[in-house]
Amino acid sequence: MGSFAGISAPKVIHVVGDLNNGAVENWLVRMLRHAKRAGDPLDWTFYCAFGHEGALDAEARSLGAHVVLSPVPLDAHWQFARSLRGELVRGGYDVLHCHHDLVSGLYLASSVNLPIRRRIVHVHNADEAVLTPRRWKQRIYRPSLRHLCLGMADRIVGISNHTLDTFLAGRPRRPGRDVVHYYGVDPEPFEGEEPDRAAFRHEIGVAASSVILLFGGRIVPEKNPVFAVDVFAELTRREPRAVAVFAGAGSEEGAVLARAKALGVADRLRMLGWRGDLARIMRCSDLFILPRPEHPMEGFGLAVVEAQLAGLRMLLSAGVPDDCLLAASCFRRMALCAGAGAWAGAAVDLMRGPIPSTDAALRDLKNSPMDLEFALTDLMRLHA
Repeated sequence: MGSFAGISAPKVIHVVGDLNNGAVENWLVRMLRHAKRAGDPLDWTFYCAFGHEGALDAEARSLGAHVVLSPVPLDAHWQFARSLRGELVRGGYDVLHCHHDLVSGLYLASSVNLPIRRRIVHVHNADEAVLTPRRWKQRIYRPSLRHLCLGMADRIVGISNHTLDTFLAGRPRRPGRDVVHYYGVDPEPFEGEEPDRAAFRHEIGVAASSVILLFGGRIVPEKNPVFAVDVFAELTRREPRAVAVFAGAGSEEGAVLARAKALGVADRLRMLGWRGDLARIMRCSDLFILPRPEHPMEGFGLAVVEAQLAGLRMLLSAGVPDDCLLAASCFRRMALCAGAGAWAGAAVDLMRGPIPSTDAALRDLKNSPMDLEFALTDLMRLHA
C-alpha cells in the first residue's frame, strides 16, 4: 500500500452516483490525480450506484482506481443493497466511504456485520434528497435513513459547517467523529499567463469591450439560474456593454432561454454547455453570480472558490455559506427579496472598484484547508 505523510493508504470503496461532471466526483478524481503526482497512488474503488458509465471513468482507471458499475438499479433498494454487500465481501475493504447524504444509510445497511474498519457518511449538500418524489415516502425515509447514518457511521463528514449541522439535525457534534472536510482545490488552472480575453469574446461572438456576467455550473432549480437572467436584464439597463455567459447544463436551460427571450436579452446571452476550460472562461469574465435559494443553503460553493482564484467580483445570495470565501474575496451578498434591480446595482458598484488580486487569492488558498496538500492529508486521516 502507498502512504502519504507517514499515513498508510487503506483499501477504500467510495459509493457515488456515477463518475460524471458533478462537484463530488470531480473532487475525488482531483484528489486521486494529486496523490499520484505526489508519488502516493491510493487504493480506491468507485462503486457507481446509478449503474452507468461516466465521463471520468477512464481517467479514474488511468490513475489506478477500480470502477464498478452497480448491476442493480438503486430504486430496487434491497436488491441493490444485496449487490453492494456482495462487492464489499469480495473486495475486503478497510473503509466504506459513502457520498450520498441521507441515502448513504442504505449503503451502510448493506455492510452490517462485515469487518469494515471505518464507515464514513460524507454529506455534500443540505437538500436531504431521498430519491423519491412522493412526499409521504420522504417523510418516512428521511428520519429512518438519518437514524441509520448516525447510528452506523464512525464518522459524519460535512463539506461545510452548515452542511454538517443540518445533517446532524440538532445533535451536538462528537469531537473527532463529526467533522468538516473542505474540498481540495487545484490552483494550477488559475496560475500562469493570463488568457486572451479579446480572443474569448471573439470566440463567443461578442464585442471585445463586453463586460461578462458569468453563471458557471449546473443549470438547475437549486442554483436559481432564471433569477440570474433577471439580474442580467436589469444590468443591461445600467451597463450597455453587459453580456451573460452560462457555462454548464441542466434542467433549467429551456427556462433560462425563455426568460431571456421574454426580457429581450436573448441576443446578449450565450449558453456554452459543459466546458473543460471553465477556469479559462472565469479568467476571461468580469462578474460571477450565484443566486442560490436561501433554503436549503448551498452545500459548499466550489465554483465560488474558483471564481475568487480567477479574480472575479461576485454576486452571492444568502444561500451561499461563508466557508468558501477567501480573505481576498470581492463580493456582495444580497437577499433574493431585494430584487433583480438591487442585484444589478450591486454589480455596477463592484465594477467601479479595483480588480480583485488573483495572487492574493492564490496565497489565501495555499494557507487554507482547501489547499490540495492539506486536503489530501486530511482525507487520508479520515480513512485512518
